[in-house]
Amino acid sequence: MSSTPVALTELIAALGGDLLGGSELRISRIAPLDEADGQSISFLANPRYQAQLVTTQAACVIVSPAHAEAASARGAAIVTPDPYLYFARLTQWWAARTRPAPAVGVHPSAIVSPEAQLGQGVEIGPLAVIEAGAVIGDGARIGAHCVVERGAQVGEGTRLAPRVVLGYGCRIGARGLVHSGVVIGADGFGLAPSKNGYVKIEQLGNVTIGDDVEIGANTCIDRGALADTVIEDGVKLDNLIQIAHNVHIGRNTAMAGCAAVAGSTRIGANCTIGGAANIIGHLTLADGVHVSAATTITRSISEPGVYSGPHPFEDNASWQKNAATLRQLHTLRERIRALEKK
Repeated sequence: MSSTPVALTELIAALGGDLLGGSELRISRIAPLDEADGQSISFLANPRYQAQLVTTQAACVIVSPAHAEAASARGAAIVTPDPYLYFARLTQWWAARTRPAPAVGVHPSAIVSPEAQLGQGVEIGPLAVIEAGAVIGDGARIGAHCVVERGAQVGEGTRLAPRVVLGYGCRIGARGLVHSGVVIGADGFGLAPSKNGYVKIEQLGNVTIGDDVEIGANTCIDRGALADTVIEDGVKLDNLIQIAHNVHIGRNTAMAGCAAVAGSTRIGANCTIGGAANIIGHLTLADGVHVSAATTITRSISEPGVYSGPHPFEDNASWQKNAATLRQLHTLRERIRALEKK
């Protein structure tokens, strides 16, 4: 991640922090500790990598107050209470300086209904389709080959990467980021069995997504059967996630790749769902629930905490004890057989 060199003092002016030494230094890239060179800025957030602080060639390292002395002994340092958060904001600042500005306007190959509403400073990419009644907020960016169906709404400053589908009547708020391949507003899996096969239940709800939501590539969010599927403000969804009809996800919840949530489940605020976790339908998870990777949730959870296990799941401490016991199961069986013979 290289760019025109920037003075550390300029970075401090933009992001804050205490600069120890290096007031004349300029940096041209952000790099991990073990890959940094004399033009790089790096960061130390995880204590496991503390040894790399001695060997790194980085021109400057972002550290917590606990590592300030060691960092300044080797060179320039920026001291901040939360180095990882500082690093995140640094990447945003860096991207704003280095990425091309949006190509404001409608590409000649795009198809935009005269009944659609476009805000100020909107970018509509090649071969995108904006149907009648769609509303695109100020500064929104609609990538190539996107489809915004009739009556759908895209909030101010939200970006749809290429090949996103926002279904009819669905809404996403401001400052969102939707990666390629996402489908918002496909029909939920609603079928009534009959003696002649399945009869489709028309999905009459929409999808309502709040502000500051990020949705990873190829994730699918189904519209509600009657009421809406709801994703609240600040939710972060990774790639390849399935959100079924009428799911409700609370604000600032994060979900890792390949997770799946069945219909009509309510997930609280500030939860985390690990990769490949499964949550069956019609359950409720309280605020502050953290589900480990590959865990299957088969009942509602009313207390915050960490929960683990493919089946049955349980609180993380109990699961770890049982998993350790399971490893000894063969030995225990042989001991019991020996005792029985005696």
